[in-house]
Amino acid sequence: VLLVVNIQEIHADQEKIVKISAAGQSMQCSASVDVLFLLDGSYSIGKGSFERSKHFMSKLCDALDIRPERVRVGMIQFSSTPQLEFPLDSYATKEEVKERIKKTVFRGGSTETGLALKYILHKGFPGGRNSTVPEILVILSDGKSQGDTEMPATQLKERRIMVFAVGIKFPRWKELQALASDPAEQHVLFAGDAADAANDFYSTLTRSAVCSAPAPDCKIESYPCERKTLEIVKDLSGNFACWRGSKQQSAVHGSLCPFYRWKKVFIKHPSRCFRTVCPDPCDSQPCQNGGTCVSEGLDMFYCLCPVGYGADIHCAPKLSLECSVNLLFLMDSSAGITLEGFLRFKAFLKRFLQAVMGQHTPMNVGVAQYDTKVKIPIEVGQHKDVFGLMKSIEALNFSGGETQTGRALWYIAQHGFRSTPALADVQDDLPRVVVLLTDSKSQDPVVEAAKYARDQGLFLIGIGSSFLRAELIEVTGNPKQTIIYSSPQDLLNKIPELQKRICSMDSPEGCQAQSLDLVFAVDASAGVGLENFLQLRDFVRSGSSHFSISRDVTQIGLVVYGSRAHTAFALDTRTSNSSLLQAINQLPFLGGSSSPGSALLHIHGDVMTVHKGARPGVNKAVVMLTNGGGMEGAASPARQLRNNGILVFVVVVGDAQRDVLLRVAGSPNYLVHVSSYEDLQRCEDLIIERICEEAKSPANLCKPNPCLNQGLCVLGPGGYCCECHGWQGPHCES
Repeated sequence: VLLVVNIQEIHADQEKIVKISAAGQSMQCSASVDVLFLLDGSYSIGKGSFERSKHFMSKLCDALDIRPERVRVGMIQFSSTPQLEFPLDSYATKEEVKERIKKTVFRGGSTETGLALKYILHKGFPGGRNSTVPEILVILSDGKSQGDTEMPATQLKERRIMVFAVGIKFPRWKELQALASDPAEQHVLFAGDAADAANDFYSTLTRSAVCSAPAPDCKIESYPCERKTLEIVKDLSGNFACWRGSKQQSAVHGSLCPFYRWKKVFIKHPSRCFRTVCPDPCDSQPCQNGGTCVSEGLDMFYCLCPVGYGADIHCAPKLSLECSVNLLFLMDSSAGITLEGFLRFKAFLKRFLQAVMGQHTPMNVGVAQYDTKVKIPIEVGQHKDVFGLMKSIEALNFSGGETQTGRALWYIAQHGFRSTPALADVQDDLPRVVVLLTDSKSQDPVVEAAKYARDQGLFLIGIGSSFLRAELIEVTGNPKQTIIYSSPQDLLNKIPELQKRICSMDSPEGCQAQSLDLVFAVDASAGVGLENFLQLRDFVRSGSSHFSISRDVTQIGLVVYGSRAHTAFALDTRTSNSSLLQAINQLPFLGGSSSPGSALLHIHGDVMTVHKGARPGVNKAVVMLTNGGGMEGAASPARQLRNNGILVFVVVVGDAQRDVLLRVAGSPNYLVHVSSYEDLQRCEDLIIERICEEAKSPANLCKPNPCLNQGLCVLGPGGYCCECHGWQGPHCES
């Protein structure tokens, strides 16, 4: 909802409101047309609203191509009598017109709108072109005329003069609609928002073929809107004792007399508003890797890039490998991935190495290919410069054949990093990392081969599609060393994640020094069962040990749920690791059906709130541990949490519908699937690592809203303030 001093509201989503405003600021009418402003300078307007009217006229002039042969502008000010401020042929440029408007002086007097209209009927458009071009009259008034306006307004419109009525202050919309041309919805504007009114004005001129559309793809759309009039009404407050006289001499009678008071009320006028909406340069989502697109006009944009990105205007990765490694890429070149898949991996490989390799990068890179056979066309450390490495990668050819990933792993473990005389300067003592790129299920066993490779000291990382998740975990031995992508673009978005995986050969250190508000939601329903619930509890105990618990660093809350949600402890109740672990040991098993949606709603409304210890400006996350039961109703509450700046991680045990779980998690990055409760501990490092990554990102001080009683939180330099309505105090608490 676009609120303009609460007088005019356009009901549209925020994206549309931004587009309406952007289009309004970039419009320019270059037709041959005469525009005459009729400015209310009466006492009912007052000096303040008179100055706002002048500001509105200046903004409207920005949308007009003012020059003698195109748009001419003149102005009449009226109150008790009309006064010509300047005729249409006085000024030849936009700057001169705006400067003259700025110098216009408030006159004061009664509101004789009808007299001003008769003046125009008699004098015409002073300095105009005598109806040889379209004539537009723009009346700026609060609509509180003290004389008849209906007859002269009708006569003006009969002369084919297009009349716009612009409301100022608290306008009387019905009188303005009577002044305006038909249809009134398109010719009545509100001066409170100049960009919106300019859009309204220009949209009507476009529909009337006076002006052309600002761009070929722009279109006029209709929105429901509501206008309000401030009226003073008589209100009966009650009856009070009073004394009345009588016809009899010296006789007075007691009685009840009505008592009235005057009060101001808003009268609503539903309407339709027509606005021009143009394609936004951000519609094509040009910012990659989580960058935020900010449009500048109709054809320019810039990207706000996350940390680690910004190598180009689209937020390409801006990375470097800060670890010394011998790195071998093992690329699937079998018929199972097709030529298209092979070329996709080549493009990914080149993009990654261009992003991370510099003149002094402390790593040696090689590339191997496999199908039925295995070959190493680029030995580890063969190229020291990016250009030579790119040429060799470009020369790689697709071979086809069977997908024998197991055989490839056996071969690489034995021959992938062997020293040769030509590569005598390659350090053998560096960590050895193998990155497997595949998109096809192996046709031979991989478990024994992968175990052998890991036993030889190779650190394995697997990259592939979601249907290969289980096989890739078997290869790497750890879900955190598995990278899953959903589309070709998503594969490129995984470049920063691969860089982190290569340099994270040790177990994660947790986020001991990161400020974080974290809530675990644990499924305690009969579907999980007591024995499995105890394993979930142990997982929470172990995971919590990665955090430094205090009111200044990490706060942890815990909710258990069955058919209902129960807060085991709130965010601000456990202030040390020992007290937290004691509370986790006492978690109750509830039984009953599973309602994760109710649990998320409970967290949104009664746990992740400022009243219950959530801290503004601190990152927030919910980790839901579930067997997947009842998740159909959890997507909407999860979306509410994300809209309030709270990440939702879903850890699901056993078989469950992945599409439903994705709607709850919001992204594959926040969904972890394990096959059994015994495997939970294997995923602990992965989950904690992702939570800690999010804890390092900038937090929004206004989420959750620190303002009470429907106060509006407004971000400012280094902080925030609360805009209160009917309340006061720093947080609208009084």
